[in-house]
Amino acid sequence: MRNGELSPSFREESLRTMEATTPSDPLDVFVVGGGVTGAGSAFDAATRGLKVGVVDAHDWASGTSSRSSKLMHGGLRYLEMLDFKLVAEALKERDLLLTHTAPHLVEPVAFVFPFEHRLIDRAFIGSGVLLYDTMATRPGRKRAVPMHRHLGKKALSAHFPGLADDAAVGALEYYDAKVDDARFVMTLVRSAVAFGASAANHVSVIDYLHDGDRVNGVRVRDEVSGREFDVYARRTILAGGVWTEQQQDLAKADAGLKVLASKGIHITVDQDKIKADPDTGIISKTEKSVLFVIPWDGYWVIGTTDTPWKEDVAAPVATSDDIDYLIEHANAILENKLSRDDVIGVYSGLRPLLQPVEKDGEASTKVSREHTVMEVEPGLSAIAGGKFTTYRVMAEDAVDFALGEEAADRTSLTESVPLLGAQGVGAVRRGQAGIAERYGWDETRVKRLIRRYGTLLEDLLDLIDDNPELGQPLPGAERYLGVEARYAATSEGVVRLADVLERRMRLNYEVRDRGRAAAEAVAEIIAPVLGWDAARVAQEIADFNAHVDAQIAAESTHDDADAAALVVDSWTP
Repeated sequence: MRNGELSPSFREESLRTMEATTPSDPLDVFVVGGGVTGAGSAFDAATRGLKVGVVDAHDWASGTSSRSSKLMHGGLRYLEMLDFKLVAEALKERDLLLTHTAPHLVEPVAFVFPFEHRLIDRAFIGSGVLLYDTMATRPGRKRAVPMHRHLGKKALSAHFPGLADDAAVGALEYYDAKVDDARFVMTLVRSAVAFGASAANHVSVIDYLHDGDRVNGVRVRDEVSGREFDVYARRTILAGGVWTEQQQDLAKADAGLKVLASKGIHITVDQDKIKADPDTGIISKTEKSVLFVIPWDGYWVIGTTDTPWKEDVAAPVATSDDIDYLIEHANAILENKLSRDDVIGVYSGLRPLLQPVEKDGEASTKVSREHTVMEVEPGLSAIAGGKFTTYRVMAEDAVDFALGEEAADRTSLTESVPLLGAQGVGAVRRGQAGIAERYGWDETRVKRLIRRYGTLLEDLLDLIDDNPELGQPLPGAERYLGVEARYAATSEGVVRLADVLERRMRLNYEVRDRGRAAAEAVAEIIAPVLGWDAARVAQEIADFNAHVDAQIAAESTHDDADAAALVVDSWTP
């Protein structure tokens, strides 16, 4: 088993391995798309002992999978839609991640659900959450999160003093889980690599190869070098998210999935702007969606919206009206009102929802969050829909479908195989005080590092031992250490500066300047690893700053088309 490092040399090795395939010696499975479903499919196929390749046109998780609400949850609101199967499946997956497969990356989070009407809400919402908790209870197993509890107004005020006095007469507290989505996906890719997969980001699929009517591979372009070559595979899985229809058209498929892009935006504000337990969030219904106020590391994530997106799917962006909508709905329940000046950052993502089935010329009104796998052409299958939380089930279904009858002899192992960094994380946590003392950090910083890396933290400590300067905070991004930038370049597959600043770190919404102040220091740290000269460093910084400027300009517009036009040419995902 490999060590799972996504080094620059491994990327080149992966490209060589994929280019060396032939019609008589193909990969077993090739995955198009490096979001959570594609990365999960590569991991699932690799753990079955298959010869696997996976690429993404941009960076790992650069689309929807780095722009979510950061929750691993059962989907409480889907109970209201009577979608019991989806909720039960998601709760099972949430608990599996918390207890076994990714306990270093996924952690419990408490939410309060305010009551407007004491008796009615206590009965209606309380019964729903009781069912939610009951569905997560499995005989003979310890619960992954605590059971819910009811809070009177006095207890609610003590727990969440920042709630407006007239916003609730009481509340219900329940638990779900949260995750850094981009780091989770990157770790999935590394876990696939550890089981033998070839993986390369910034590689576009530009055509599909055919042997008669059957798809037997793809033609790709390395966006770094511009080199094009063919990759042959017995089965190709398209996990393109909102790009699904574009790829199906590229394959000239007669059939395929129809995907609806729905925009969801989030804003972040400093932790001190909302008075509350820093480990407890709020969930509240709005007329269009659900409002989440989610506690993170020194700030709050507030979301989300749910609006159709008709522009270029490569460049979703928030408008001024989107931001005002979130502030207005947050202020409806908060005592101290937020303003635009309080917003640190903004991010936007597109949900890839299955298109409504047309009947008698009209689209039905139901858009499902459940996923679908179908054969687009012989040898090419596509998967779409679903939720981040149920990625593992989606991946298992996608690989089973692609393998067909062979799946019976190569069953999925991902329910039992933990991701890289998970195994032994408890011991690392028990030793965090010693790590803090040894390197002169406070325990808060060590906890952050363990949440990001799990047992892989030992790799970072080795780098610091060799170069103690890497153990210092990054200028302009003090939550992070210099070693995290170096490790991103040596082991986490970065190709562009934005890969580090926006996804290995989350500076696009964690700091007010969106990462500008840290860009030069990070570029200088990663340049020797990636072979950049001074001109390339300057160009990467200029490209990143131009994209940040375009995003901020777009956030002053009032129309999706105007906003998208500002960012699409500066896009550096």
